[in-house]
Amino acid sequence: MKAFAALYRELDASTSSLAKQLVLQAYLRAAPAADAAWAVYFLAGGKPRQLVPTRLLREQARLAAGLPEWLFDESYEAVGDLAETISLLLPEPTETIERPLSEWMTAYLLPLRGRPPEDLALDLQSQWATLAVEQRLVYFKLITGAFRVGVSRLQVTQALAAVSGVDAKVIAQRLMGYTHIGARPMAADHEALVAPADASGGDGAARGGQPYPFFLAHPFNLPVEQFDAAIGPPDDWLIEWKWDGIRAQLVKRDGEASIWSRGEELVTDRFPELRAMGEALPDGTVLDGEVLIWRDGRAQPFAELQRRIGRKTLGPKLLRELPATLCVYDLLEEGGEDLRARPQHERRARLERLVAAHPLPSLALSPLIAGADWADLARQRMQARALGVEGMMLKRRDARYGVGRTKDVGVWWKWKIDPLSVDAVLIYAQRGHGRRASLYTDYTFAVWNAPPEDPARQLVPFAKAYSGLTDAEIQQVDAIVRKTTTESFGPVRSVTPTMVFELGFEGIARSGRHKSGIAVRFPRMLRRREDKPVEEADTLQSLQALLPGAR
Repeated sequence: MKAFAALYRELDASTSSLAKQLVLQAYLRAAPAADAAWAVYFLAGGKPRQLVPTRLLREQARLAAGLPEWLFDESYEAVGDLAETISLLLPEPTETIERPLSEWMTAYLLPLRGRPPEDLALDLQSQWATLAVEQRLVYFKLITGAFRVGVSRLQVTQALAAVSGVDAKVIAQRLMGYTHIGARPMAADHEALVAPADASGGDGAARGGQPYPFFLAHPFNLPVEQFDAAIGPPDDWLIEWKWDGIRAQLVKRDGEASIWSRGEELVTDRFPELRAMGEALPDGTVLDGEVLIWRDGRAQPFAELQRRIGRKTLGPKLLRELPATLCVYDLLEEGGEDLRARPQHERRARLERLVAAHPLPSLALSPLIAGADWADLARQRMQARALGVEGMMLKRRDARYGVGRTKDVGVWWKWKIDPLSVDAVLIYAQRGHGRRASLYTDYTFAVWNAPPEDPARQLVPFAKAYSGLTDAEIQQVDAIVRKTTTESFGPVRSVTPTMVFELGFEGIARSGRHKSGIAVRFPRMLRRREDKPVEEADTLQSLQALLPGAR
């Protein structure tokens, strides 16, 4: 654990991509395979299920520190991060015992899950008594499921490639499924990641139920008049709607169908109708597409899909009301042959033949869109919101299927419609995480529930946002939050309404779970409206007018 804790500190303290790459490589070269297996899991985004109930962890830490509850709570509010708070408050260890990261995970941390509370208390106390002070923060980040550090999965892939001498695309393929929530990486798993290419097939091909790395699109927002000069005529592209669902791959191999989300979560059990559909496809088939709720001949809003995802039990009534469909737009494997190196138009033609030969429930083909020119396509794109889609996808006819967001084998562009937006008032603030743990960066926004002439009108919260501002802007907002705080609710500060922001969001739907009756998707701050007084912020009626069917 000592080396991994040191790695965490170095990565967290650096903003240089090159420096991070060098310390990653140094760690991976020196670490035993069993420790490197877990380090890669966490650095690439893996998160085990919660190991210890937060309330019990807080109480045991408070008792160990010998603090009254109010003082522990004040300390937590001042620090803004539970793992850091506990690591600072615990007394000195009675005797430090150095254990490898892999031993901590397999012999000490993972066995905590599901233990009776009284046994958990004893286990935690004995672990803390031997835990070195400089390892506490990482330990508590792991135990709380809050481990985050400023490295991307791509940087981890590049480091593994540099250390092993294996092509980064092969490493990326081998990493697929590695960070699944139920994974328990071992030394053999790490050795397989960095094995010479000829020892594992050499081409990075997927095996068993393993998916391929997803090919990601780049945003494209030029004025339509510049399209011809920038990317050529529409005939060079396959054009489709950009669906608002869950990106997924359906993998059918060895008689079994698996559904993987883009986040590498195995979601087969959440969509039994897709599993049944996949089992009817030929072996050696991998489809790329979007999971949608399809009803009344069209895709339903993402909020409908969220209702489906949020249910622990999938009863017959729910499956009837919210039927899932995989809307497919790419064929990555057919008859066990990896098609990713073949051009986009060929993969599309083979996909069309496959879908035509297997007319199955819950399987739909994403239609192609034709237009006389880009101006004609721009006019069609204006219908996107009414159709429940986010814009258009432009896929170069000769593009191969790449790994991640790359342009080296071709390109996909996402030509999204402009976000919906309203002017809203900041009413609550909470500290951020990591390097922003000392700043108020997470905000709750509200709109008025009645027009200005109503003397009884009030601000109603409807969205939370934390992205969109620069560091300098966050500093300015943080200063105002501190000056205008009126009440504290744990880590949350209620502030005097003085700041108006333009919020953008990708979608909007009715919601019985929100006080406003409205839920918005991917809210972000577009700008601070210093020119607009709070009294002129938008109303709940403004939001309702943006609902599908209201326009």
